[in-house]
Amino acid sequence: MTDYFEIHARDGAARLGELRLSESVRTPGLVDDVLSDAGSLWAAERELPKGDESALTVLPHRGFPGGTDEEVQQSFAVEYPDVEFPSAAVVSSESAEFHGIPEPDDPETGADAYIVSDARSAIGHGAALVEAVVSVREAIPADTALIFSGVATPRNVALLAYAGVDAFDASRAIIKGTQGKYLTSEAEYFLEDLEELPSPLSEETDPEAFDREDCVEHNVAALEAELSIVRQRVRDGRLRDYIEGQARHDQWLTAAMRELDDQWSYLEERTPILREADLDASTSDAIRRVEIQRFADRVTSRYRNRFKNPLVLTPCSAKKPYSESQSHGQFHDAIQWRAHQVSMTSPIGVVPQELETTYPAQHYDSVVTGRWSEDEKQFVATVLERYLERNQYPRIVAHVPDEGYRDIVERVEESLDLNVTYTVAKGAHPTDEESIAALSSELSGELKYSKREREHNTVRAIADYLLGDGAGDKLFTDIQTTSRYPKIQVRDSEETQLATMVRQYGTLSFTLEGAKQWVESDAPVKRVKIDNFVPHGSVLAPGIVDADENIRVGDEVIVEGPKAFGVGRAEMFGTEMVESTRGIGAEIRHVEER
Repeated sequence: MTDYFEIHARDGAARLGELRLSESVRTPGLVDDVLSDAGSLWAAERELPKGDESALTVLPHRGFPGGTDEEVQQSFAVEYPDVEFPSAAVVSSESAEFHGIPEPDDPETGADAYIVSDARSAIGHGAALVEAVVSVREAIPADTALIFSGVATPRNVALLAYAGVDAFDASRAIIKGTQGKYLTSEAEYFLEDLEELPSPLSEETDPEAFDREDCVEHNVAALEAELSIVRQRVRDGRLRDYIEGQARHDQWLTAAMRELDDQWSYLEERTPILREADLDASTSDAIRRVEIQRFADRVTSRYRNRFKNPLVLTPCSAKKPYSESQSHGQFHDAIQWRAHQVSMTSPIGVVPQELETTYPAQHYDSVVTGRWSEDEKQFVATVLERYLERNQYPRIVAHVPDEGYRDIVERVEESLDLNVTYTVAKGAHPTDEESIAALSSELSGELKYSKREREHNTVRAIADYLLGDGAGDKLFTDIQTTSRYPKIQVRDSEETQLATMVRQYGTLSFTLEGAKQWVESDAPVKRVKIDNFVPHGSVLAPGIVDADENIRVGDEVIVEGPKAFGVGRAEMFGTEMVESTRGIGAEIRHVEER
């Protein structure tokens, strides 16, 4: 249980938090000034300190360096007592389960923070660092702070925070300063090698007069400055964009970022399904991002085409959503609802027209050079192949240019033994007059689908994407749609409103009646069970009894309790709701008393 640490914002595994001491400390941040160490039990027996709210007291502990035999760690593990003041426990990443961490179903016990004793042994090794962070982060309660001591520098602290570390000390930066090593967010220099100071953060700017004491001052200031950047990036939901550039300054940090991407369950659980910030896809590593991989996975495992018309594959556009771009306006004029349009794009993969506003399809921005890397081609080809294996069409038309697009389609055509018609001549552009005319001619004789069919298929496709395979048909059987795309309102046969399409994120927002129909249907339900009260506005974590593990931040959720039934949006992932004792678990949109 924690009364002294609260999370205010999340960006994947990174969190913006607060140690609620007499003087609060923002995290990710430095905690040197507020740590009070009760001492190591290796040296002597220690009395339990009295503690107070002015400091985070490190309880008497035994630290184990990396590589300590598991039997030794288990034999000498410390059972930390519950205390009434802000406390931190010391744990090993290799055997965190031996260190008195409370069980997931017992959130009323435990420390407010956990310090990893063997963190330093992981520095410089990407896989070891990720394993250390993930193993401890998944062992300790979700709402407690994770502290790495003796490791933070201006160059690595952003990656550490991105992985899920909440707090640090400045000891490594200080030691390097005493060694005459000048630190920046990009590199480390010996003072004697500098002809000028690359990043002056102290009063002294002359390298010849800049001594080791000045170097210590600078290093700590540089570390604090980098942490302030990290906190702002978390607020903006843009830390990953920063990390993709920052990690390039050290090979092991790049390796750590990629190792972390491979920790799918850890990152996916903590990554929201939507966010206000745009997604910068400016490096090849963007393909590995959770948001990209999740979109591709849901499109190829949950989405199902409901149109009977041919498929037209088109290139993406710089303007989002695609349908508002000039090029797609020309495509539409040629297609005229006679075919189902699916856009191909790097790094997203394929985007059916019904999901063009669904995050991140209308929220990404990529570098446009006209040249595709082999990684991009392989990824988009794999997604397209999986999509076409799942969705059958009477005909497939590829209205794509040569640059990368045609190569991808031809790979999939050969792999699946398809017969694809190409309407853009080699060397031509899809918006050329001849290309547009060829596309229109190819669809001659095809029947148009109606506005009603288009809108019904759109809301069902979004339900599939959000809730699971087949959810759209199970949830929206006999419906009507009103208002204009992309703000479609869904009503039942008696014209009772059930849901509204949210243009900003391409999701569905349920009414109370829609929530009831959701629960009564066979569609998968994301349910939050609460205690004996009627929530208004927000449901705080202490009032949550249970929650489905598949809930992600941003999901529509059903909120139920003995006295209330409601619908809203998740502000924590499911496991975090259950384990947390502070913070907002869900925002309520509609509620009724039972």
